[in-house]
Amino acid sequence: MADLVLEALNVTKDYESRAGTTRALDDVSVVIERGEFSALVGPSGSGKTTLLNILGTIDIPTEGAVRVDGEDVIAMSEAQRSELRLRKLGFIFQSHNLIPVLSALENVEFVLLLQRAAARERRERATEALVALGLGDLLHKRPPEMSGGEQQRVAVARSIAANPSIVLADEPTASLDSATAEGLLDLMSRMNEERGVTFLFSTHDARVMARARRTLNLVDGRIDRGEPAAR
Repeated sequence: MADLVLEALNVTKDYESRAGTTRALDDVSVVIERGEFSALVGPSGSGKTTLLNILGTIDIPTEGAVRVDGEDVIAMSEAQRSELRLRKLGFIFQSHNLIPVLSALENVEFVLLLQRAAARERRERATEALVALGLGDLLHKRPPEMSGGEQQRVAVARSIAANPSIVLADEPTASLDSATAEGLLDLMSRMNEERGVTFLFSTHDARVMARARRTLNLVDGRIDRGEPAAR
């Protein structure tokens, strides 16, 4: 039996405005198994970020069901969803979202503090994650003192230090040059292969698509049934 981390079943998402109703997602079903290295692909406006936000419980669908590790997200209160995100989900954003006044180590520790981990455990897990990503010499540097690629690696360390069921990455290479992007993808691929970290990317970057072992193609808010395609 498949070990499912994420399930979105017949998900529809509508947005209301003064101009009327806009349908961002239309009857989308997606399942992600533990250990996958997969990508949501499609042009801008196809619904990738909307779907990623719903899978990450940041938003809820107008219709349909969403489950994380078998837990029904729709039935939860916002406080319960927030706790589930803390326990189960890691996030990597295009803009890094690091706290500029904190060091790399403190940024990674912050999510562990929210998880109420003990001080010694926080320091050990944060240090281990940063060292694993080649950032051992940047532990005490703050984001303004780092390159964009270094900041993005700190964001990856922050996401994996919390031991999430899955890491959701929204256009993580969009602001990086080719060499830095390839290096970041190498690191995340190793995390997947050596540690079993599950990754789901939202991207229109050919470099990410080439690395994904499964792609789900979104076109105008619907899954192209020619995908997902095994690579």
